[in-house]
Amino acid sequence: MRHRLKDVAERAGVSVKTVSNVVNGYVHVRPDTRARVEEAIAELNYRPNLSARNLRKGRTGVIALAVPELDIPYFAELARHVVTAAAELGWTVLIDQTGGGREQERVAAAGIGDHLIDGLIFSPLALTAEDLVGLDGTPMVLLGERVDHGPADHVMIDNVAAAREITAHLIGLGRRRIAAIGSQRTPEGASARLRLAGYTAALSEAGMAYDERLVAPAPAWHRADGATAMRALLASGVRPDAVFCFNDTLALGALRALHEAGLRVPEDVAVAGFDDIEDGRFSVPTLSTIAPDKERIARLSVELLANRLDGDRTAPPREL
Repeated sequence: MRHRLKDVAERAGVSVKTVSNVVNGYVHVRPDTRARVEEAIAELNYRPNLSARNLRKGRTGVIALAVPELDIPYFAELARHVVTAAAELGWTVLIDQTGGGREQERVAAAGIGDHLIDGLIFSPLALTAEDLVGLDGTPMVLLGERVDHGPADHVMIDNVAAAREITAHLIGLGRRRIAAIGSQRTPEGASARLRLAGYTAALSEAGMAYDERLVAPAPAWHRADGATAMRALLASGVRPDAVFCFNDTLALGALRALHEAGLRVPEDVAVAGFDDIEDGRFSVPTLSTIAPDKERIARLSVELLANRLDGDRTAPPREL
């Protein structure tokens, strides 16, 4: 049996309005009254009707998270943290995979469907800041590096600093032929360009020359792409003694290729990745990696979206 607000009020000996004030966090309720209401809520196992509450606010209680690929573990792990943070606000999360395609990203940016979602957390690859201007007004928080100084709140990490740090770590181990796997020249490759810039900066700071023969492209950042790039580097005759992969799935593919070639990690070739996905903790050897705080990224994104929904939707965009 599902209990109603009226049932809680009768059990606690208070008005329905008082129970509503306690449920909605209204501060001006006497402590002893609040205690009686909370005790009645616990005894009856009362759960607020979130659908009715959202309807009163003109909302659905549903937000969307749109990412390029759920096959990339980083996005899957990020999605888990977004769902957890959103659940604390009583929100349901609709997860959309865009494939990084322009048309599917347009659909996501426009709000998925008419009145279907209240807001969107969005990691675009194809769309630009100009594409996002003048949409239907669905509150949005942007992730990633494709759109900088855009029309919406934005949560991002410092890719250049992080890539410089992991490359400097490899240099500090005494490695001198450090390869990079994951470069991309397409407009969608914003993260790749920033990580390459950090890699290049670390080499320069150490007085080491940039050698383009040690930079291997990857059209996508999957395990197979990492293995293919690593095999190409080994076949090129410029054998690296370390490799910085632009994400962990590339690094896992590189580890496989090195094993197949009979090379030891890290004795012959040190390998580092980026993202700190769970799979990397179970590779042999355990993968060295940059660990962006995915939980914090998710919580900041949800908080920014909540601030837009409950506050000033016309305030200037924030970059965190």
